[in-house]
Amino acid sequence: MPKTDENAKIEKWLNQNGVQDVEILVSDFAGISRGKKLPVNKFVEAVGSGGLRLPESLFGMTVDCDFIGNKYITDLEEDVFLEPDFATAGLVPWCKNVTAFFICDVRKADGEMLSMAPRQVLKNVVSLYAERGWKPIVAPEFEFTLLARDGDTDNPPAFPAPPTGKSGRLIVDRGILSIDGLTEFGPLFDDVRRYCKSMGLPVDMLVQEAGVGQFEFNVAHGEPLPMADHSFQFKRIMKWAAVQHGLYASFMAKPYPGDFGNAMHIHQSVVDAKTGLNVFADEDGNNTELFGAHIAGLQKYAAAAMLFFAPYENSYLRLSSKLSSPVNTHWGLENRSVGLRVPAGGRASRRIENRIAGSDTNPYLAIAASLVCGYLGMVEGGKPSKPVTGSAYGLTTNSLPQHIHASLETLEKCDILKDLLSDEFVTTFLDVKRAEIRARSNVLSSWDTKYLLTNV
Repeated sequence: MPKTDENAKIEKWLNQNGVQDVEILVSDFAGISRGKKLPVNKFVEAVGSGGLRLPESLFGMTVDCDFIGNKYITDLEEDVFLEPDFATAGLVPWCKNVTAFFICDVRKADGEMLSMAPRQVLKNVVSLYAERGWKPIVAPEFEFTLLARDGDTDNPPAFPAPPTGKSGRLIVDRGILSIDGLTEFGPLFDDVRRYCKSMGLPVDMLVQEAGVGQFEFNVAHGEPLPMADHSFQFKRIMKWAAVQHGLYASFMAKPYPGDFGNAMHIHQSVVDAKTGLNVFADEDGNNTELFGAHIAGLQKYAAAAMLFFAPYENSYLRLSSKLSSPVNTHWGLENRSVGLRVPAGGRASRRIENRIAGSDTNPYLAIAASLVCGYLGMVEGGKPSKPVTGSAYGLTTNSLPQHIHASLETLEKCDILKDLLSDEFVTTFLDVKRAEIRARSNVLSSWDTKYLLTNV
């Protein structure tokens, strides 16, 4: 490792913590952690020699680990180079050996950053704001469902089994905001908080949600890149902590038909980069034109960005119900039936809550998509629709795509998102989604066997 000040600091940190192994991580399109694990001495050597590499085809991989090919992802499977972001350093608490981790940026052999890497997609969107003297602030929230760890995971039952709590009682009822419900899984959540502290994740509020075995953790607010890094790691922490307590933690958008789905709510605001003041409200607390324009951008472009908020067919089962799931991009003050809720508060806390995304999405891509929509509204000077004061569930205006095929078509036609997010990324993402849809269509469903096997 070359003795730059930065490298010397991280080498000192590795030594001080007695690190034996190092995980180098990137996010694939599904938000799954990919990378390598190295002995610490090999990591130190590799950072200095450019030896941290992965095949570029990783970013053409589907959620079921198939690979696509296009003009950007070829059969050559060329290597790309990983550059650890030392600001993301932390310790992995569940490893026997003392293990550190670093989230990495990805660079091509020609020296350019790989624009299809999800972390780079978000960094590019943040740069758009910086060019205008703005700095976005986000606070993600994640709903998830605890499930019993039983059965064959390769051939799971049609309906997942609900979890058993500390009392030995099967948790099959809806316990929204129940403190006893949190206590049922207290040892698990204690470990989650301990793991988050070890890995440097600022999670705060925990609540029991409305669905069976459903809970929500909130990530603290901050700049988009570190908050996305924290979100990426939080999902991993929650899953591994659950496994150690004999459970699964599922971020699938709709684990149970007829029950509440799992959402990723994105609270977002924009501050002036020089003053740090929220540009969504004036000194008297009134909404500004930029606030309205940000909403207008979300209303105009959210449908085109829908594939980043709802990336699987299952995602649309959540959005097709009225169980706290939006079906349009209307907005309103303290209104949870709309896609764009504005929580009450003063100037500093004036923000928009994008309630469209599911927890099944990639945090980097969902945050990037939500921010780029708002950005476009701000630079275009858009005007939002009137706020909705009643229920928005029955409204047919400002509607969102209700199926993944419609989302594919809408994104493919949106040239401005291709320009801002890069054609390399959007084209490859679309190809990956098409491959996943084909794979899913080849699977015999329970609906087929129930209604077709003996009836037709």
